[in-house]
Amino acid sequence: MKLPKFISNNLILKITSLNSLVVGVRLLMSLVVQNFLAQYTGQAGIAKVGQLRNISSMLMSLTSLGTFNGVVKYVSEYKSDQKTLLKLFSTLYVFSFIASIVSFCVLFFWASYFSNKLFFSDTYVVVFKVIAVAVPFISMNRIFSGVINGISDYKKHTKIEFVSHFLAAILLLASLYFYSIKGVLIAIALTPIIQFTVLLMIFGKLLKDYIDFNSISFKIPFLKQLLGFTLMSFVATVLSNYIEIDLRTLITDKISEAEAGSWTAMNSISKIYMQFLIAIFSLYILPKYAAINTLFEFRTEIKKVYKSLVPLVFIGMLLVFAFRKILIEFIFTEAFLGMAILFKWQLAGDFIRFIANVMSYYFLAKKQINYFVSTQLIGLSMYYIFSRLYLPSFGTEGVVMALFISNLIYFASVLFILRKTFVGGDKQI
Repeated sequence: MKLPKFISNNLILKITSLNSLVVGVRLLMSLVVQNFLAQYTGQAGIAKVGQLRNISSMLMSLTSLGTFNGVVKYVSEYKSDQKTLLKLFSTLYVFSFIASIVSFCVLFFWASYFSNKLFFSDTYVVVFKVIAVAVPFISMNRIFSGVINGISDYKKHTKIEFVSHFLAAILLLASLYFYSIKGVLIAIALTPIIQFTVLLMIFGKLLKDYIDFNSISFKIPFLKQLLGFTLMSFVATVLSNYIEIDLRTLITDKISEAEAGSWTAMNSISKIYMQFLIAIFSLYILPKYAAINTLFEFRTEIKKVYKSLVPLVFIGMLLVFAFRKILIEFIFTEAFLGMAILFKWQLAGDFIRFIANVMSYYFLAKKQINYFVSTQLIGLSMYYIFSRLYLPSFGTEGVVMALFISNLIYFASVLFILRKTFVGGDKQI
């Protein structure tokens, strides 16, 4: 299919439009999956799925020691330098090996603890043992995905995303039909194995151009360069998912599991439409910022991204808000209609977060660890504190209100740190 000229001439819109095709298909698959989950497992089932997806997100960071953005950055910078890439992937091999062993042992031998902690029952011990087995695949999938993003191969990225999510959706629906909610959780645990298999089938041959597997050694020459990304990922991914798990458990305890399911459903819708934007950060923004050497280039790129994407994001979110009740009934069931009140806070918070992230990825690209970690910690701590303050008075709506306020504070902190980059001359970065 030939893209319109104004899109094909704009790399941001080109990547976004191609990504939107696969995200659109994923959206349809997600709608079907969410609808079946809502009908057959109810709000309580949605809450359980949310808990496990948070664990999976944490493992994506922990099993590779949070090096995904580091892989994107350094592959984009050194894709023609085989010696440097060998040092990078030797270090990643050591990181992945150690993290995978530790993660496997923790999940496998403490499966009963996690089952009781997250689901208040021993019923789901097998789920955590399956996740433990999938740990090496999660790690390798994350690292290899970083290579794809680093070379900005958005076409192969699109194929991998489409095929892997299609197969994962089929597995999940089949598991739901035969084994109910327990089958769904096991299917989610097995999804990384499917994703890794698809990645190798589509991208395997090209990987050899960047990774000399025969020469990789058990050494860590890239340790200092990657440790900063480990810290940044821990704050951005592990801590944020832990807070989400804790808040869901708090809502279950203070209100009900059904209410926790409604809040999780709101998060699910947010993650679905935010998928249209997430890929542009790793496929375009991070590699582009990494290659920028002057403040003038950075200012120019910021304007370009905002001009291309902000109007589309704003219109898209307005449409989601306008049709929120239809979306709820279509994706879930009438039992979830109470979550309609959450949309205004969630959408406003997500919009502000997107605007802030376009700027904050500068910290990632230039490895400004202190700035990245401090702004993330400010946003997350405000979210957690305000959530606990507002929950007794406003219920679940208070948690989403807290998200909006914390994202405003996060945006203000990023803007304050970068204030000098938007004025002045064309300094070297």
